[in-house]
Amino acid sequence: MQSERKSTLSSESRAANVKSFTRGLRVIKTMAQKQTPLTITEVADGTGLTRAGARRLLLTLQELGYARLDGRHFSLTPRIMELGCSYSPMASIWDITERYLRELVDDINETVSAGMLDDLDVVYVLRERTVRPLHFDLKTGSRLPAHITSIGRVLLANLHPRQLERYFQRAVIERYTTMTITEPGKLRAEIETVRERGYALVIGEVDEGVCGVAVPLRERSGRVIAAIGTGLASARASEPEIRNRILPRMLATVASINQQICA
Repeated sequence: MQSERKSTLSSESRAANVKSFTRGLRVIKTMAQKQTPLTITEVADGTGLTRAGARRLLLTLQELGYARLDGRHFSLTPRIMELGCSYSPMASIWDITERYLRELVDDINETVSAGMLDDLDVVYVLRERTVRPLHFDLKTGSRLPAHITSIGRVLLANLHPRQLERYFQRAVIERYTTMTITEPGKLRAEIETVRERGYALVIGEVDEGVCGVAVPLRERSGRVIAAIGTGLASARASEPEIRNRILPRMLATVASINQQICA
């Protein structure tokens, strides 16, 4: 009887721990998506937690160094990136990638990013900036809908057909400029073109003054884990220049990264 009671308590304890962990992840995700300091009430509203529950989790994150408190507002600290870089050999992959992205920026004099697919969005995990002023800038951790970015198109093109179908069932394909592809059939065709040619070129769909090109980054197994992309001012780079100057250098960079990863 006593052993049964211990077993029951253990199961209840495990269930409580799982719930607490799940709620903590919801708090982190909400704060990352908002990209602005939030009050306890705003976090509670965004996660569906009680105000008391949100407060406990925020104070725990603060104690661990993953969040900071400024007045009434909480924000994530750079230390939160540890959680995204320590789950596998990914940490060393990003170290290698960052080094080569710096070299690519020096070569082409354009800002270069690495992004991963997170549900319906691209999350920018690395961002190496040029000294040029940027027409459309993003920070590490920023998110954009996958359908409008060159990085997103590469990642969608490398999904399993069933995963891509689920994406189209759930995605809200919004128009950002007059050039944004919003008709699902045309977007599917564009994604298929990206799959066939091995890179994505997006012109004026995020911002009419910006064009982007991206190529896939693969791990040892050959699976695409991220994409490397650059955004350029349309007035500064013509489509032929992108294809003839920028793209070959990007492909060479990815080949070098892959060679290091798979060594």
